Amino acid sequence: MAQAHPTAPQQLWQIRYLRKDVGVAIVTAIALLLGLLLQQVVTSRTKTFTAPDQPFSIAYPAGWVDAESLLDAPLLKVQNPLTESAFKTTLTVESRELDPAAPPTLQTLLDQRVEQRQVLMGYHFLSNNETTVGGERAMQYDYTYVVQPADEPRRASLPVVVVAREHIVVTQDHVYYITLAAPENEIARNRDRLDAIIQSVRLQ
Repeated sequence: MAQAHPTAPQQLWQIRYLRKDVGVAIVTAIALLLGLLLQQVVTSRTKTFTAPDQPFSIAYPAGWVDAESLLDAPLLKVQNPLTESAFKTTLTVESRELDPAAPPTLQTLLDQRVEQRQVLMGYHFLSNNETTVGGERAMQYDYTYVVQPADEPRRASLPVVVVAREHIVVTQDHVYYITLAAPENEIARNRDRLDAIIQSVRLQ
């Protein structure tokens, strides 16, 4: 049985729609590429915070904004307003003076910090290890806890599991506590960004 061949009008119709499909695919690909490039530009832009009376500076993403703090005047507290969670990814920097004649050990500072953090809801110690930050000795301390965000009008907020990585950094006369906390579902895809923040620390 002979196969039916498309007529000239049918062929023209198919060609026109093929061209439209190809055009739509090209426009979509270009839009996605531009979106990725824009995202890279935005995420690569940073702000640098410099302490007014201490040799300390740190860079963080330019889109992050100041955050309220229950702490006694931390050096810095900023958060990512675009975090897809009721709890926003947060960077907090605290500073304490040390007695240069009798500085505490990193282990002592870690033990004190662990004791302080045990009051957090659902607190769980993960790990710790010695490292360096800005050329100074430091202790990296990972832990998790649970935050209960305030309920929105007519909508209850679910508890959020937060993963925190804290660096305890000791200089000649100060100890710095640099804490990066993020929702559990955000921490993996933001690990490189969080590492870049720590690598930006300058202590001279």
